[in-house]
Amino acid sequence: MTAPEAIIQAACTFALIVLGVAFMLTVFRVVVGPTLPDRVLALDMLVGIVLGFIAAFAIRTGYTLYIDIAISLGLVGFLTTVAFARFILARGLVGEAAAATPKGGAKAGKNRKKKTSVKGAKS
Repeated sequence: MTAPEAIIQAACTFALIVLGVAFMLTVFRVVVGPTLPDRVLALDMLVGIVLGFIAAFAIRTGYTLYIDIAISLGLVGFLTTVAFARFILARGLVGEAAAATPKGGAKAGKNRKKKTSVKGAKS
C-alpha cells in the first residue's frame, strides 16, 4: 500500500472511531433528553452521524454507490426533522389554546346546549 492510501485508510479508521463515540453520546441524548425538542435535535444529529458513517465507509471501500444512499438518507432525514418541528409547533399552539380557554377546554364552550326551563312551557 502506498503512502497516500495508508493515510486515507488511517483517516477513515479514525473517522469511524470518532463517529462511533458521537453516535453513542447522541443515543444517550435521545434516551435521556429532558424535552421533546432535545430528542428531535438528537435524532437529526443521528442522521448526520449515519451520513458520516456511510461517507467514511464509501471512501474506505471505494464503492461510490454509498454516496447516493447517503444523499437520499439526508433528504429523508431533513424531511423528518421538518415534520417533527411542525409537530412540536402544533403541539405548543394547542397547549397555549387550551390554557387560554375556560374550564373544560376549547370544545366545551361550543358543545354546550342552552338549558331551557321547564316552567312555563306549553305542551
